[in-house]
This record gives sequence, structure tokens and C-alpha cells, in this order.
Amino acid sequence: MSYVDGFVAAVPTDKKQAFLEHARISGEVFKRHGALKTVENWGDDVPAGEVTSFPMAVQCGADETVVFSWVVWPSKDARDAGWAKIMEDPEMAPDVNPMPFDGKRLIFGGFETILDV
Repeated sequence: MSYVDGFVAAVPTDKKQAFLEHARISGEVFKRHGALKTVENWGDDVPAGEVTSFPMAVQCGADETVVFSWVVWPSKDARDAGWAKIMEDPEMAPDVNPMPFDGKRLIFGGFETILDV
């Protein structure tokens, strides 16, 4: 089965186009280094919670939108090898492809796919 990296971030709402450009470039780099697919989702119906929620998890401000993203890899080994190359890719340098959001509030993790219907 595949392996998935998942991400949740708070992106300034007025930087949606900058985020799309960052994600487009990043997606090309990820695919060049073995990813099968990258998906970016702009929050539309993301309620604030009382105990937990996406907005709370990333400390989303009133002027920000929650973004939910994932990258699909053929395997964890492919992901590990791909990430090593991505971190060295010049197109991912902060001065070339800056993140238009606070990376300190980015939540991410790797997930083993156990069901794909």
C-alpha cells in the first residue's frame, strides 16, 4: 500500500495566490522526487471547536484560512528517499520558494495507508 504525508497549516487568507504558487512549485518538486500525487485543500467549512479542531491545532487567526494537504508516495521507503532529495532541491530553498505562512504552526506527519477504497 501507499504512504501518505499529511499537513495542516494556517495560511493568511490574502496570500491564497502566493500559497497556490508555492504549492504548485512544491508539488512539481515532490513528484520529480517520487511522489505520486500532491493535493492542496483550502478551508471552506472548518468549524472552530470547543476542545479540538483544525483551527485550534494551527492557532488559526481571523485573517487566516486552514489548509489541509497531503502527498501520496508509493511506499515509506520511496517517501524517505524522496524527502532526502527534496530537502536538497534548489527549488525548495526559502529564497526561491518561500512558504507564505508560519511554518512553526504547520502540523505534519507520515501515515501508512491501511485501507484505500
